[in-house]
Amino acid sequence: MIKVLIVDEETKARCILNYYIIHFLPVIAEIRQAASVAEARDILLDFQPDVVFLDIKMPHQNGFEFLVGLDNSTFEIIFTTTYSYYTIQAIRFSALNYVLKPIDPDELTKAVLKSIDQQNSARQKLHLYQNLIRNVEKKNIKDFRLAVSSEAGTFFFHVSDILHIQSSGKCSLIYLEGKKSFLSSKSLEHYEDMLDQFDFIRTHKSHLVNPVHIASFSKNSEFIILSDGSKAEISRRKKRDLQQYDRID
Repeated sequence: MIKVLIVDEETKARCILNYYIIHFLPVIAEIRQAASVAEARDILLDFQPDVVFLDIKMPHQNGFEFLVGLDNSTFEIIFTTTYSYYTIQAIRFSALNYVLKPIDPDELTKAVLKSIDQQNSARQKLHLYQNLIRNVEKKNIKDFRLAVSSEAGTFFFHVSDILHIQSSGKCSLIYLEGKKSFLSSKSLEHYEDMLDQFDFIRTHKSHLVNPVHIASFSKNSEFIILSDGSKAEISRRKKRDLQQYDRID
């Protein structure tokens, strides 16, 4: 059975989340609550949760400060936050889980089940938390590092390093500068949504291209030539979207 720790300064918020967990998640066996980061750390001395719900905005020490010193943590963290595009993107780019306030029971259930299914080691979790803190400190989404997990491990890189992303069934092949590539378990649609503010172009149903790395393309060709000499498919109707670029043959 699953053990949970709720960390939130607001008594009402803790009670609502506690109620939803009891009524919608029967797999939860025990719930503890903390009103601050300091109290949460005290609880962790003799309580080993499987999942921690962590509010981001708290007085004295915020949720991100809770992450400091979690070198050997085995629990999964689900961040709870009111809507903030910047904060949510920082979390998403770090491949971590969150639920928005006010809490929706369906989204809560999805987040918990996703956390239970994850098999990240303590070392992987530490790297993901460190990447989140780094992204938050950058203050600019363009400077975020993207965390991507694959069978070979977890990789971190800047969006500017991506040449293009190719659909591979329900997964995606990510191609980076330096002839590097790896398979991600996320779909192409997932990356299209996440990278929207970077102006990536869906040139084909199976390709998402970083316009920064378009070297050239011909109106009569079915492919775009990228900066490393590789090719990405382009559909006929998508060619019109590339007329703004001056690299047309």
